[in-house]
This record gives sequence, C-alpha cells and structure tokens, in this order.
Amino acid sequence: MVYGNFARYYDAIYLAQGKDYEREACRLHRLVRRYGRSGGNRLLDVACGTGEHLRYLREVYRVEGLDASEAMLAVAREKLPDVPFHLGDMRTFDLGAFYDVVTCLFGSIGYVETVEGLRQAVATMARHLAPGGVLVLEPWLGPEDIEDGRTHVAVAQTPEGHIVQVGVTRVHGRISDIRFHFVVADREGIHSFEERHRLGLFTREEYEDALRSAGLEVFYDEAGLADRAVFLGRKPDGGPA
Repeated sequence: MVYGNFARYYDAIYLAQGKDYEREACRLHRLVRRYGRSGGNRLLDVACGTGEHLRYLREVYRVEGLDASEAMLAVAREKLPDVPFHLGDMRTFDLGAFYDVVTCLFGSIGYVETVEGLRQAVATMARHLAPGGVLVLEPWLGPEDIEDGRTHVAVAQTPEGHIVQVGVTRVHGRISDIRFHFVVADREGIHSFEERHRLGLFTREEYEDALRSAGLEVFYDEAGLADRAVFLGRKPDGGPA
C-alpha cells in the first residue's frame, strides 16, 4: 500500500529535510492572484496528503482536500478537523462541485503512471474548475531529470523517537520505481517496514498537451512554489485575458 505506515511519519521526514509549506502556500497564492479570473476563493487540493499545505492556504481560501490514501487522510483530518476531506482517485473523482482553484502539488501527479492517466486526471480536475478558475500542477520529475540507481537517506525525530528512511530509485522506461525502507526507534523498540512508489515520468509537452486537451489556457511558471517550475491551466471565462 502506498502511504500506509509511512503516513504517520510523512510530515516529520519532509519537515526535517527543510520543506517549507508556508512559503509554498504564499507563492501559490501569488500565482492564483496573477492567473486566476474567477473571483472566488474556493480551493480543492488533489492528492492533499496530510493537509500541510492546507494549514496555510485555509487562511485565504475555503479549502477542501482529496487523496487516495485513507492513512494520509486520517492524519489530515486529525490536524484539520473542520476541513472537508474526500477519499478518491485523482483520475476519476466527482465531487459535484466547482472550485476557483484546484491544486495538485509536490509531484503527486506522477502517481497516475501513464500519459493516459495524466490526461484523465487533468481532465477530471479541469471539470471541477469554475469559469476563470485555475489549476496549479506541480510536476514530478521528467525523463531527463531522473537518475537510475539514485539512493537517498533521511533522518527525522518524532515525539515518540526517531525514524530513518532509506530509498533507491530505479528507472524502467517511463516509470520511476522507488523502494523505501524505514527503521523506527521508539518506546516500543525498533521496528521496520517497506513501501514501494511508482511514478510516471512525463515531458513538458505531455503536461501542456493534457492541459490543452482539457480545454484550459496553459501557462508555465519557472520559479514555481519550491524553485521547480509549475504548470497552470485556466478555464476560459469569456472575459478579457
């Protein structure tokens, strides 16, 4: 299962590596103000994970989250009990609602694995946009950015003890296959578990084609949220560009 046991340690690991959710939320808001035209403030975070971005975005927006992992949503709901969270697949979800902003951040779009899945997910997110609304898509690594055999290590402290995450990335065609091994030391002793994550490797052209095919105006921002470029798609509203 993707993000099973890992969910309870997810925040500690990425915060220990310096991920700055507050800064990213501020950057995202600036992008929405620049490109959005809907005039509303309803936001849906697709693949929201533990809801850490939403902790800050909720200061400006009426936020909701969606994720395919019950374990991640459990953490998010405990953290933000007054925020609506939905269980769903980013390729097929239907909330019967429209949003001024839809986000899919931190490379989570890679979990769709295939170009067909990418197009399905983008089309589904686009259908949930209000006229003039904007989709903010932070891509996973492209085929030219990945290194076969790359290893990585992270160490984090939690209230219960420490966790060490080690991983190796293998590349199979257009799939990055990441195997993680976790060792946890806490009051109960030392225990371990493993997870495997498979993410598709898409080109800039494939992201932009998916956005256009969904009927969105396409924008590309080099600076992005965390010094990695993001794609934006705006739903036409019939007004001036």
